Amino acid sequence: MTLTSPERRSVLAILPFFHVYGNIVAMNWAMLNCATQILIPLFDIEELMGILANFKDITFFPAVPTLINAIINHPKAHELDLAKKIGLLNSGAAPMPLEMIEQVQDMGIFFSEGYGLSESTSLGIANPVLGLKKPGSIGIPFPDNNVRLVDLDEGIHDVPPGKPGEIIMKGPLIMQGYWNNLEETNSQLKDGWLYTGDIAQTDEDGYIFIVDRKKDMIIAGGYNIYPREIDEVLYSHPKILDAVTIGVADEYRGETVKAFVVLKEGEQLTENEIIDFCKQKLAAYKMPRVIEFRDSLPKSSVGKILRKVLRQEEEAKHDKNRF
Repeated sequence: MTLTSPERRSVLAILPFFHVYGNIVAMNWAMLNCATQILIPLFDIEELMGILANFKDITFFPAVPTLINAIINHPKAHELDLAKKIGLLNSGAAPMPLEMIEQVQDMGIFFSEGYGLSESTSLGIANPVLGLKKPGSIGIPFPDNNVRLVDLDEGIHDVPPGKPGEIIMKGPLIMQGYWNNLEETNSQLKDGWLYTGDIAQTDEDGYIFIVDRKKDMIIAGGYNIYPREIDEVLYSHPKILDAVTIGVADEYRGETVKAFVVLKEGEQLTENEIIDFCKQKLAAYKMPRVIEFRDSLPKSSVGKILRKVLRQEEEAKHDKNRF
């Protein structure tokens, strides 16, 4: 980790400030620490790599997995020696695939990952910066922030370590409610506990690992399938740059798994090759049955892959084919 004197602290601010992650973790962090903000209004990978080449000491770089993926897979990534340029690289807004975390660590970059929502002021759970980090874990609760994992059916009972449950949080970080929307507030806040809709599990040390979004869970042939597990496998393929899976309508299974894949530049891969690769790492019922190759995937303003857009596209196709 690069040590920077207080008068030279800086934050590389590429996250939009209207997004809670950029607002709290980039802008407000810089103000609180009297740090210089290196402002990048629009993401362009070539421009960003040029900025990284020209700055020696970037204290803090909050980013998202898709942005980190573009940087570490750029041809200039190794020659820039990013480990000496970036003091702390932080990932948020979406789960970081384990394969990508290992790639960042192999490059020697000091890295941490956290978890939060707009409803929790962007914060909530994080890996201790100077404490124990576990690859793939979002860490432990922030001080004074209570976190529980409760059963997926009733949302009442705490689940034991190793079993998936919904993350609920209570504490000073949590919102008071949605503006002029009492119905939605009562749906998300119960006795002060924020029901996040995110599924996770803990290990024996209390570290929390995201499994998936409750709304993203695929139910195929009676089995609950968490698409993030399939995404992790796809990201581990050396020719794949971006990948995401969703459930699509299936007459026999109810839903089946479809994967959207973006290949790295200059690479070629067939649908059967991807399926054969997945067979080595996934149970048969979790296998993607359909592969769609794309040049890019729909993303939010902070670079988060939007499953809901892909689901909407598939639902529109399904409805059209019915008539």
